[in-house]
Amino acid sequence: MPVALVTGANRGIGLEVCRQLAARGYRVLLAARDPIQADLAAHTIAGNVHPLVLDVTDAASIARAGADAVERFGRVDVLVNNAAILVDENSELFDISIDAFRASMETNVLGAIAVCQAFVPGMIERRFGRVVNVSSRAGQLATMSDYAPAYSISKAALNAFTRQLAAAANGTGVLVNSACPGWVRTDMGGSNAPRSVAQGADTIVWLAAAEEPAGRSGRFWHDRRERPTHYAGRTREDAADRRALWEACEALTA
Repeated sequence: MPVALVTGANRGIGLEVCRQLAARGYRVLLAARDPIQADLAAHTIAGNVHPLVLDVTDAASIARAGADAVERFGRVDVLVNNAAILVDENSELFDISIDAFRASMETNVLGAIAVCQAFVPGMIERRFGRVVNVSSRAGQLATMSDYAPAYSISKAALNAFTRQLAAAANGTGVLVNSACPGWVRTDMGGSNAPRSVAQGADTIVWLAAAEEPAGRSGRFWHDRRERPTHYAGRTREDAADRRALWEACEALTA
């Protein structure tokens, strides 16, 4: 039975990811900073779900969680980095304090990196693993606006980390992807959001449960479709430039 760890999982999308993974037969480690909240949340889900105390901004907490997971279950096969914060959502860039930017990066990016450093080497050693970083289209350079600057910048950095981690794990049987759940009705998304938590969790669980040993890794997904994370450039002009360069090279080597 595969073991999945989900951070920030005591409510919202993280809780729903745990629910769906448990329904698929996974042993689920429901991770949260508060032990009481983790325990209460775990008891709301039918299946093999276990609370785990984990603060992604605390190195000692990550180390304890890693030792606890290995002692109780022997390994972690799937890691879903869901823990995140959204601060100063409606503020302008110049009005947001450096501390707010720092806190966003600490939780949304450095937290995911630290947790991956604790759990992914074991996956690589066992030649199997799945990592899903819960991101946002707000972090896509292709479409980024002035919305929630600290959050958007942190999610762009998380997408970059996804690419880096996928490259580091290439050929090891460990697949790494990021996923946007969309605008979901949670404490963070608000009651006016159009999507349910079940809809928001769907692509995350789909990636976490991916069975193929190679392939889709280092990519950004929404509604089970790959999406670009960067500005694609001027396609027609770029193609013409490449053709002109090729013809020039042929002329020089003729």
